[in-house]
Amino acid sequence: MKRSTGFTLTAICCLLSAVLFGCATVKEAAKGFAGISTKVLEEKRKDAAKETFAVDYNSCYAKVKDILKEKIKIKDDETEIESSSYVYAEDAQMKMLGVYLLETDTTPVGIFFTEVDKNHTMVEISSPSIYAKEHMSNRIFTGINTAFKLKGEPEGRGLASDSQSQEDKKVDVK
Repeated sequence: MKRSTGFTLTAICCLLSAVLFGCATVKEAAKGFAGISTKVLEEKRKDAAKETFAVDYNSCYAKVKDILKEKIKIKDDETEIESSSYVYAEDAQMKMLGVYLLETDTTPVGIFFTEVDKNHTMVEISSPSIYAKEHMSNRIFTGINTAFKLKGEPEGRGLASDSQSQEDKKVDVK
């Protein structure tokens, strides 16, 4: 019995030290097991929809969180429900939010913030799902423009990997 207890304690100590001393693979594996990993969102960031706004970082971040809380109507063939997005991860160091598209749809979406200068913030929307990325970027970008009454097209309008304008890419939630 002593040998089994000793082995268990050793295994626990090794696991704890790996987690506490920054072993990224163990941390990411634990996040993945818990369903809260943001790795795929970080990997998809290179293909993100991007827009720069004439708004300071703190105001932009707060407005995006408000937009995510707003209920939107979702229709399918038989029913109509109202749902908002669910924030499952916040990383202040990376200046990012990990959200599920809707409370009832766990498609992950990453929202990254870059403080360009004290009066401009770039917002990037990434997702492994093109639909989720386009839907969320339209929702967030329109919400920020409306909230701050921004005129004209902000710098960086549209998808980084596509020259087609965002207005042509409006997505209806069904």
